[in-house]
Amino acid sequence: MDEPQANDAVVSSEPGRAPEHGFVRWARRIATALFCLTGLGFVVLAGVLRRYESRLPSTADLQHYDPPQVTRILARDGSLLAEVFVERRTVVSIDAIPKPLKLAALAAEDADFYRHEGLDYLGMLRALLVNLRHGETRQGGSTITQQVVKNALLTSERTFERKARELLLARRIEQELGKDAILELYLNHIYFGHGRYGVEEAARYYFGKSVGQLSLAESALIAGLPKGPSIYSPRVDLERARKRRDTVLEQMALKGFAERELVERAKVEPILLAPAVEQLAELAPEVVDEVQRTLRATLGPVAQRGGFTVTTTIDPELQSAARAAVRKNLDAYAARHGLLAPQKPAKKPLAPFKGTPKASGHHVYAAEVTGAEDSKGTLNLRVGTAKGTARIPSRYDPKGQPASKFAPVGAVLRVSPYTDRGVDDDGAPREYRLELGPESGLVMVDVTSREILALVGSYEGVRGAFDRATFARRQPGSTFKPIVYAEGIRTRKLTPATVVPLPEALNPNRPLPLPGKDPKDPASLVKPPVFLRDALARSINDAAIWALREVGAPKVVSFAASLGLEAELQPTESLALGAYETTPRDLAAAYLTLASGGVAAKPRLVRKIVGRDGAEVPLSNPPEPRRVLTEAESYVITSLLTSVVERGTGRAAKALGLPLAGKTGTSNDAKDAWFAGYSPTTVCVVWTGYDDALPLGANEQGATAALPAFIDAMRAAHRGRKPAPWKEPAGLVRKRLDRRTGLLAREGADDTVEELFLAGTEPTEVAPAPEDDGAGGGRADGAGGGDAAPPIETPPPPAPEGEKKPARDDERPPAGDAAPP
Repeated sequence: MDEPQANDAVVSSEPGRAPEHGFVRWARRIATALFCLTGLGFVVLAGVLRRYESRLPSTADLQHYDPPQVTRILARDGSLLAEVFVERRTVVSIDAIPKPLKLAALAAEDADFYRHEGLDYLGMLRALLVNLRHGETRQGGSTITQQVVKNALLTSERTFERKARELLLARRIEQELGKDAILELYLNHIYFGHGRYGVEEAARYYFGKSVGQLSLAESALIAGLPKGPSIYSPRVDLERARKRRDTVLEQMALKGFAERELVERAKVEPILLAPAVEQLAELAPEVVDEVQRTLRATLGPVAQRGGFTVTTTIDPELQSAARAAVRKNLDAYAARHGLLAPQKPAKKPLAPFKGTPKASGHHVYAAEVTGAEDSKGTLNLRVGTAKGTARIPSRYDPKGQPASKFAPVGAVLRVSPYTDRGVDDDGAPREYRLELGPESGLVMVDVTSREILALVGSYEGVRGAFDRATFARRQPGSTFKPIVYAEGIRTRKLTPATVVPLPEALNPNRPLPLPGKDPKDPASLVKPPVFLRDALARSINDAAIWALREVGAPKVVSFAASLGLEAELQPTESLALGAYETTPRDLAAAYLTLASGGVAAKPRLVRKIVGRDGAEVPLSNPPEPRRVLTEAESYVITSLLTSVVERGTGRAAKALGLPLAGKTGTSNDAKDAWFAGYSPTTVCVVWTGYDDALPLGANEQGATAALPAFIDAMRAAHRGRKPAPWKEPAGLVRKRLDRRTGLLAREGADDTVEELFLAGTEPTEVAPAPEDDGAGGGRADGAGGGDAAPPIETPPPPAPEGEKKPARDDERPPAGDAAPP
């Protein structure tokens, strides 16, 4: 038998078995290899997934969902003052979200959401095929669960690892959370365009209503936004938004989520958007800053997460009027002093600053103008060794002239750096703010409720700016004098008719004129003797110093603190002239005690804080109100202060036609101008000055640089509601006095005046007849007689070393500005 050739087919020796062909053998080998590779792939994949799974973020945060939310700050009437947020979001429960919106979201994003277990495999395969066919990403395969994972737990990077972690987490949270909880997370977390997160903020922004008030058509429009907020926003493209809305509505009908009739009706519903308000007007930025401080102090770090509703005491109408009053007053000052464009050459040019400006703190520098950019409305500056720019605000350029016309090259202007807008390579600030004019602070308080109605801390009114009403510590000048006199009234050492022993008062040929008025005008003169009431009305420095000596400086310090003045006062004679610094809010607290009948209690700004869960957050309890003056004592002080308005330094306020009490104040060299006053219902304090204590200039004082803002603000506060006069309490007596001596007037006397006294402090001796004047007379302070106290020495003793420099008398002629210590 021949041997088989090498290429002959092998014949099986086993009976009945057909010979095996080569392709079959190779097929078996390939199948075996594929099986092994698949198994190996599964092993590798399992290892990779196990490694990814070991590093997955915790899903516990989703079970206690606590994203950043909006904190809303409300006025006293419930209107919105401001919103504070990291992400503009307001979380609402799934029960508060209407069914049409939930179904619209499912129709738009994941119709099988309630049927799958977190992953829609058919949807993923369908998206893959579509994307492959078009060669680009046309369709996503992510479920709502996957989107929650991606947005809440992961990043949006497109990597295999991120996708693998997304798939694993999707299955996990499906097991740990219910479907409703996942849908709630999605609807609260997803982005809807224009900085709005979650359906509640979307509903407020697009339609001006809460999510529970949305119609079917509005729900469909909002549900269609997450696919492309910048594309489908009705504020970007109304027609495209309408088509997207109709697509979602059609999907709702096809999926059985809404009846066809309702869908067709919704398709023809017009899209009525709420007015777009991208940025709330900065009505009360000082209040916003204080609310944030209050939240941090009350709640700690959790305050940063937001989600609170804070109701303040601010009256939005009065807040707006107060800001306008401050701006009008400062604009008038700028016009008086030639601060408006174009800048005029200064009589005494400033010397340019030399050195490097600091990048922290509030500092004012003399900067040289090196050029201008009209297209940007900015000036180029040289600030010592640094170069920078300053934008020209409308405050100094109301006509909007080109920047190159505002100030010539070489002019020297006052500027301060914006410390939060970056620095150059040398560490010096590069943007500056013009500091040509002074600033102001104003606080207005309701007498009955002790609630702050308006708070203004700057001309500009922007968040983060220095709040001068709250933090500017300045010399109050003569606005402190009523506190000295009040202590005298309280201790019965003084009365409104006490004869003040002044050198001028001893000379009948030297009547005291009101500075700035014609000495020949009888209305501007007060003839000797000078009563305490006249001394306060005319703001006579020597009288205040004498009164301080009478009652004792240490007692005045203690009494001022009891009124609510939280200032570091020293028992020196300069105390009488307001030499120790305080803030407008502290001074308002002291005047509020006088206005409220002698009961001291700190004014409040925050009424209520409501947390995310709707529960009210407990606020720190303020000190209990305490009585520091009787009603009668307080009434006498108020009566004295009405004379300031009726015939004294605050006479301009008479134009209001209101019962008013108040006091002007001007510190030494006119660095601070004040008016502090009140009606039976409202206290208002105004301060004006430069932040770096630059003198306000000639003829500037409380009556010119602060009182006008007080008048405008109080006019708004009493518009349509003129208060009744103060009600006179028990414990007072009125007596007619002889104007020459301050004693009880004789029967039939001509030169007399009626005066008010605390019962028991009125004079008891009758004034002698004119021909008997040489026989002496009694004091009008209830002491029962005796010669008038001798006048204070002239000149007075020098101030002790290190004593605070006194504030000047705000209404005395320039030659007498520096009051004796």
